[in-house]
Amino acid sequence: MPVKVSYFFMVLIWSTTPLGIVWSSESVSPTLAVLMRMLVGLLLGGLIVAITNIRVPWSKKACLLYFYSSIGIFGGMLLSYMAAKTVPSGIISLMFGLAPILSGLLAQQLLNEPKFSPIKLVALACALIGLYFVSYNQVQNSQTQGLGLLYVFMAVCFFSLSGVMIKRVQIAIHPMATTFGALVFVTPLFFIAWWLLDGELHVQNWSAKSLWAIGYLGIFGSLVGALAYFHVLQNLNASTVALTTLITPSFALTLGAWLNNEPLSQELIIGAVIILISLGFFQFGDKYLKRAKKF
Repeated sequence: MPVKVSYFFMVLIWSTTPLGIVWSSESVSPTLAVLMRMLVGLLLGGLIVAITNIRVPWSKKACLLYFYSSIGIFGGMLLSYMAAKTVPSGIISLMFGLAPILSGLLAQQLLNEPKFSPIKLVALACALIGLYFVSYNQVQNSQTQGLGLLYVFMAVCFFSLSGVMIKRVQIAIHPMATTFGALVFVTPLFFIAWWLLDGELHVQNWSAKSLWAIGYLGIFGSLVGALAYFHVLQNLNASTVALTTLITPSFALTLGAWLNNEPLSQELIIGAVIILISLGFFQFGDKYLKRAKKF
């Protein structure tokens, strides 16, 4: 598949995933919705691995990779689904856009990467200001919505930590094998979480929209999106891949307002603009500053 097509699918799936999470949790409990999504992804992934004879290694190093991947899936997804009851999909996507900044902070501590440049520090400060504007109405409305924002922030932390820890494992594995291995590790954890936090089905309450959303996320969010991401990562430079953190929140905010009637308050729009500009400076500021100095 051409890399441009993979990039298109990655942006499309990442933009629609937050709305899919909100819809899937409308009539199905969050823990059950994410468990059903993972089961769909696991069963389909196992079928693909079997048909295509993709080798899934189970060495110590491979299992460590699956475990680190499952940290981001379990912590990121479970908390995102729990937040989706009170936090609009656009805000979820916007806060996940902050992942590169959190990953950079964690990489300094865990991978001994260089400290942030002055431009990155300014971008970090501006992103926090934007986050204040984004969360202003949510916190003002109720404590429940404020708790939802905390869940999303913790989800981004787990997602970022997972990405940094994965870099510590040097092993060449097919993207499909990595995805399937991580799903094998994480699906039982989602079952335990559902059993402890809910444990009931309430099938009579399920709506067709929630079931379609779960199916979509299981097939595209858990499998196609992951494969597209790995394909893009292997064939495009890091700067191009990083653009997705600027593109997907914009699309997600628009889709949330258009398809789910999510309000776009003045504070939210101001905060979103500040965060997106901050992410742009964080990702590309040093590069363009060096280029400007040459002239």
